[in-house]
Amino acid sequence: MKRKKIDIITLGCSKNLVDSEQLIRQLEEVGYEVAHDAPVPTGDIAVINTCGFIGDAKEESIQMILEFAQAKEEGQLEKLYVMGCLSERYLKELALEIPQVDKFYGKFNWKALLEELGKNYQQELYIERTLTTPGHFAYLKISEGCDRTCSYCAIPIITGKHVSRPMEEIVEEVKYLVAEGVKEFQVIAQELTYYGIDLYKKQMLPELIERISDVPGVEWIRLHYAYPAHFPEDLFRVMRERANVCNYMDIALQHISDPILIRMRRHVTKEETYALLEKFRKEVPGIHLRTTLMVGYPGETEENFEELKEFVRKVRFDRMGAFAYSEEEGTFAAENQVDDVADEVKQARLGELMEIQQEISAQLAAAKVGQTLLVIIDRIEGDYYIGRTEFDSPEVDPEVLIRKEDADLEIGKFYRVEVMDSDDFDLFARII
Repeated sequence: MKRKKIDIITLGCSKNLVDSEQLIRQLEEVGYEVAHDAPVPTGDIAVINTCGFIGDAKEESIQMILEFAQAKEEGQLEKLYVMGCLSERYLKELALEIPQVDKFYGKFNWKALLEELGKNYQQELYIERTLTTPGHFAYLKISEGCDRTCSYCAIPIITGKHVSRPMEEIVEEVKYLVAEGVKEFQVIAQELTYYGIDLYKKQMLPELIERISDVPGVEWIRLHYAYPAHFPEDLFRVMRERANVCNYMDIALQHISDPILIRMRRHVTKEETYALLEKFRKEVPGIHLRTTLMVGYPGETEENFEELKEFVRKVRFDRMGAFAYSEEEGTFAAENQVDDVADEVKQARLGELMEIQQEISAQLAAAKVGQTLLVIIDRIEGDYYIGRTEFDSPEVDPEVLIRKEDADLEIGKFYRVEVMDSDDFDLFARII
């Protein structure tokens, strides 16, 4: 009997990707042939895992659903299912507006999709997944949801309260993935620093990272999405002491001006933010800091924005992303504050901020020329092997390019390189 083919399309963040990987493993176990993010989908069934975080992401998700709905109308598809954050948030509305979709699932009930296909969820595979990343690295989700009350963010509305996974289960998953060939773990959550409070009544991120670090075969651990208020400072010690915990922290700061931080309900001040960043650099020598900042928040004045620019110039983040505020229905900001910064002003501020960062990034990259660094090789692209240092997370950070004709390298292996040149973001190196 011919195996039915299923296409899974994942939109949004790496937390969504983990859900898709778990679903793929389950579908393969019960006999389906699964393709993920195929350039040209050819399956009998399609599953779209949606994002509902900000306006652009929602638009992309809706556009993708409509494209597949049209393919179904034209007879190219038997069944169409939708899951994920957008579906969780607008389940009833979407079902009415796009009737071509056979069924909508939310963020957490995707297991019922298997029942819809006449299959059972295989509980014994609960930590297993089919990786869509290169086999040497994986995303490791340690919790769901968020208890923070940031005024602009719809995530708690979508995902609910923070729920930590038990440490034993996470460590078991790490051991399973190491046995599958994974060497590098991107530890992710909506908010890492809250980990453990619900289960263990205290912040347990430092202990969790130590336990992951103890697993033989774990070469690199990188931490994503921390929150600045009440930061668990014992993590500094863990990062210093553990060679396989990368000197890297992704901490979303959003803004620096006190009036804006108050309006955002961030529960941290300008002074506390500067002090925390100073402590990071003092306690963890060589730390590379990534942050995300927001421009155009309701009430942001030119003076507030000048403070933000000064902050970026002063701190010199190793990695930085930024986005313009977009109103999200149901949030505190949408219901209590006026979106009073014009779109063209938001975009101009965004461009200005990223221009400052681009110059900083170019300077920091140039300072690495002549250094010897350890890189892991991700792929081959054109005339180059593409690698990353411990300071570079996949997808979002700079890369290291090594000419293919000068070396014979293996994907997923570590090599020492000398940095020979740089551009605004990336490094060019040769194997030592």
